[in-house]
Amino acid sequence: MATAISTNRTVTTKEAKRNIIRCIKLKRPLMMWGPPGIGKSEVVADICKSLGGKMYDMRLPLLEPTDLRGMPYYNKDINKMDWAAPIDLPDADTAAQYPIVVLFLDELNGAAPSVQAAAYQLILNRKIGKYELPDNVVIVAAGNRESDKGVTYRMPAPLANRFIHLELRVDFDSWNEWAVSNKQHHDVVGYLNFAKNDLFDFDPKSPNRSFATPRSWSFVSQLLEDDAPDNELVDLIAGSVGEGMAIKFMAHRKVAAKMPRPSDILNGTVTTLDTKEISAMYSLVTSMCYELKDAQTKYTGKDVAKWHVMSDFFLKFMMDNFITEVVVLGASTALTVFNLPLSPGELTHFDEFYKKFGKYILNAKA
Repeated sequence: MATAISTNRTVTTKEAKRNIIRCIKLKRPLMMWGPPGIGKSEVVADICKSLGGKMYDMRLPLLEPTDLRGMPYYNKDINKMDWAAPIDLPDADTAAQYPIVVLFLDELNGAAPSVQAAAYQLILNRKIGKYELPDNVVIVAAGNRESDKGVTYRMPAPLANRFIHLELRVDFDSWNEWAVSNKQHHDVVGYLNFAKNDLFDFDPKSPNRSFATPRSWSFVSQLLEDDAPDNELVDLIAGSVGEGMAIKFMAHRKVAAKMPRPSDILNGTVTTLDTKEISAMYSLVTSMCYELKDAQTKYTGKDVAKWHVMSDFFLKFMMDNFITEVVVLGASTALTVFNLPLSPGELTHFDEFYKKFGKYILNAKA
């Protein structure tokens, strides 16, 4: 996996979330750095959603200084030049509707120096011209590193000194938790659990236009929801993550397509697995977890016993057909990500399952 070498201290997206929340509580501006496509904006959006807040996402390279400062106009009432406040910044009435508002300045160091200068005033004084940030607005910014070979301008030292800086790195476990929680396609999640290094292969020195990142794999997940023929699909996937990656992924999908339907496993119709391809097992166990989560919302009240029966088939099938690492993935996803109530008293095979795999699952959760 080729990545730009960094000498800075780095954090995962999961670690970044905890740090960003601390900065939000302190109303301290924060700047996130990292290679393209690793989910910087998604981290901030997830935090806003979890806090019941609102995010204003502003891509600074697309702005003019007047988009931040406002536009001058002649005020005939005072016979002087006045300033019209910018419409894209949070106003007091809107901000009052939320406990927290995040002003997300994306690609800050990719903006022209004149736009950075306007942002500097906003970050330094929490106001610019006649506009003033409401009290519950916090500034979070993001940008690519100079080593990523994107369009960047060196950030002025006085502006840089206004921020707490975090550099993000790609971390498979953080991505996997996000992907499962956000129902990314089971073939994408399954393939990348098998080939973790294929999550990210960005090389700033490569001339390739397409490369694998968490963002481009989310494009692939969306493409798979469409019923495009394989010859079209491989072209689109190659355009998302690169040709070599697309060929490997489509080979995985061909094998995964031969696996039984998750619903047939969870209702007890299918109890054995003929295909022993490991990457396909990862796709199958992910889709089983998705199916079990959906069934939990369907079978409630007096029908909850049906869900327990499905859960029991889930444990039994994994125990009889999967290698240990796939069993651990399935159980960890069900218990940790989806918080499914796999109740020992309701599941016939729970004790046997726990005896065989309990220590591995506990170690994975630690």
